[in-house]
Formats: sequence, structure tokens, C-alpha cells
Amino acid sequence: MKAELIRIGNSRGLRIPKVFIQQCGLGETVDLRIENNCLIVSPEHKARQGWGEAFRAAGQSSDDELMLDTLPPSRFDREEWQW
Repeated sequence: MKAELIRIGNSRGLRIPKVFIQQCGLGETVDLRIENNCLIVSPEHKARQGWGEAFRAAGQSSDDELMLDTLPPSRFDREEWQW
């Protein structure tokens, strides 16, 4: 499908057919990016979207270990760090 770029001040706009908006799940704002000289328009993704589900899917943290405790002290730890 070809679409005409509409002049809006010093910029240009693009009318996206309603069917495309619905099919892509676009809301009031979108994410734009360029890949291989192509403009990609995708639904806006909120910062940290999906993090809650990812944490729940990871399971309980009772068997987690702190990785810092397993590392030997660095020169900074030995010589420069002060409380």
C-alpha cells in the first residue's frame, strides 16, 4: 500500500489506516526506529513492561546466592575502600 506524506509545518505526517492501527495494536503513542533504512512503527512499550511477570516466572528467591560473596576482594577492596 502506498501512502502520501502530509506536510505538517516543517515536518511530514503519515495517515495510518484504522485497520492497520487495530491490527498492530497501536495506541495514542508509538515507538519509532530505523532498521536497514526502513521506518519501523510499533506499539509503545512502557519502561519495565513485563518485568513483574518475569520476576514471578523466575520463582522463589530462597535458594538465590549473592555472587559478590563468592568473589575474592579486589585491590580497591583491600587498599582504597573505607567505611
